[in-house]
Amino acid sequence: MAFPSGRHFLQIPGPTNVPDRVLRAIDRPTIDHRGPDFARLAKEIFAGLRKVFRTAQPVVIFPASGTGAWEAALVNTLSPGDRVLMFETGHFASLWQGMAQKLGLEIDLFPGDWRHGADPRIVEDRLRADPQRAIRAVCVVHNETSTGVTSRIPEIRAAIDRAGHPALFLVDTISSLASIEYRHDEWKVDVTVAGSQKGLMLPPGLSFNAISAKAVEASRTAKLRRSYWDWEPMLQANQSGFFPYTPATNLLYGLREALAMLEEEGLPNVLARHARHGEAARQAARAWGLELNCVDEREYSNSLTAILVPQGHDADALRAIILDRFDMSLGQGLGKFKGKLFRIGHLGAFNDLMLCGTLAGVEMGLRLAGIPHRPGGVTAAMEVLGQTAT
Repeated sequence: MAFPSGRHFLQIPGPTNVPDRVLRAIDRPTIDHRGPDFARLAKEIFAGLRKVFRTAQPVVIFPASGTGAWEAALVNTLSPGDRVLMFETGHFASLWQGMAQKLGLEIDLFPGDWRHGADPRIVEDRLRADPQRAIRAVCVVHNETSTGVTSRIPEIRAAIDRAGHPALFLVDTISSLASIEYRHDEWKVDVTVAGSQKGLMLPPGLSFNAISAKAVEASRTAKLRRSYWDWEPMLQANQSGFFPYTPATNLLYGLREALAMLEEEGLPNVLARHARHGEAARQAARAWGLELNCVDEREYSNSLTAILVPQGHDADALRAIILDRFDMSLGQGLGKFKGKLFRIGHLGAFNDLMLCGTLAGVEMGLRLAGIPHRPGGVTAAMEVLGQTAT
């Protein structure tokens, strides 16, 4: 299009749309990060984050993307040569595995087809087959952003317990926190990894580790080198509301506002909203006659929907048409799914009308791209939204 009037539809599964309230909060004068006003800000944020992670334990904030939180989780709890059980559930799980290898860890990798989550039965079998307790950690991506598949974390926790294994449990919630049900303490997760740019409705730039007492204990003997990512100085400084180095002050203003928005809506309502939008998007895909990438309905993602295009068609060409004609960005297929699927993000600051507009853009794009489909996806989604509106 010559000039894209109106507002751009950013419907990738992160970074997500940043609410105007959060943008206005970020646009404030920077304050002294060693002063009393900052300490009050930080303490308020730590309390709000614990509610979202569902934990009474510390949550550490690093100025970084989610990749930094991955590294912090590993280097604070493990030593060179430690064995780690990981699952190839998608592009981001593979990147985390690659990082772990570069850090000098020995990876016990279970390969996957990128259409299923981590299998709790495999977790139990692998841990039972480790009588020497050589496996030091189990790492799982809760919601795989590249595939639209959500691993069943409570079942994996139960599998670890049945095996009676002491391995640490590390979980990536970068595209599930504040979007999909998650309970750090109840599910006995040792390190929860998260980022600011998805369900927390912020720009990229903040990363998080929620840390169990077991993980803190492990950090005292872990031998992987760390400096910037070291929890100890962070935990010490955070007790009084400060950081051991310069924090991302203005992003923290935005985080406080985002946490207030989640509190106002109520976290159960936030999760229910995401569930409604996930089901509506899946019904649209079914009405179009297109295949969902996620195979197991128990693992459907409520924060994004990944849809396969028929063989012989190019998902990236479809995305390009939709961007050009309707000024809407959809997520691309990554890794082995490049050109084979597109991803609709429906998480964060998102409502029914935004979803209907997104699905209308996809349906018009399917027609323009000549991709075989049936009409009526938007109508099918509206049926879901109309029946479940609150």
